[in-house]
Amino acid sequence: MTQPPNGLIFTLLDPALHDRQGFSCGEPSLDAYLKNQATQDINRRAAVVYVMTSNTKTTEIIGYYTLSASSVQLQDIPAATQKKLARYPAVAASLIGRLAVSGTVKGKGFGKLLLRDTFQRIVSQSKDLAITVIIVDALNEDAENFYKHYGFMSLTNQGNRLYLPVATVEKAL
Repeated sequence: MTQPPNGLIFTLLDPALHDRQGFSCGEPSLDAYLKNQATQDINRRAAVVYVMTSNTKTTEIIGYYTLSASSVQLQDIPAATQKKLARYPAVAASLIGRLAVSGTVKGKGFGKLLLRDTFQRIVSQSKDLAITVIIVDALNEDAENFYKHYGFMSLTNQGNRLYLPVATVEKAL
C-alpha cells in the first residue's frame, strides 16, 4: 500500500473491504469489470487490480487500474524505438488493462494520479521482470487522447493499442 501526501491510498483491491458496487465511472464496461470480473481475474492471476481510496473513506473506490504481463511484437513498434531495443521477436511489456476514475471526481486530476501510480509500480518492477514497454488499449478516442497526453504513442497497425517505453517513464519520474 502506498500513501501519497495528498491523502490518497493506492492499494490492492480487497473484495471484502472495498465497495465495488458503489463505484461508477460512467463507462458501463469499466463499471461492470470492477463489480463482476475483477475478483475472478485476481484469483486466476490474469490481472492485478489496484484501487485508489481516500485515507478517510478507505472502502470507497475513487479510481482503479489493472496491470498484467504482456508482450508486443518488435515489428509492431515504430522503427525509431526499435533501434533502442533488443532484437527479439517479442518485447516484454506491462499492460494497463483498465483505468477508471469515479464520475464524482472526473476532471479533477485523479486519472493522472492513477497513471502516475501505475508508472511507479511498473518502473519499480521493470528491472526484476525485464519490462521494456508499457502498453494500453485505449477504449475510445477520449481515452486515447488521455494516454497520448502523457506520451503514449501508437503501435504500427495496432488500432487503439498504444505504447510507452519504460526508459521514458524512468526519466520522467
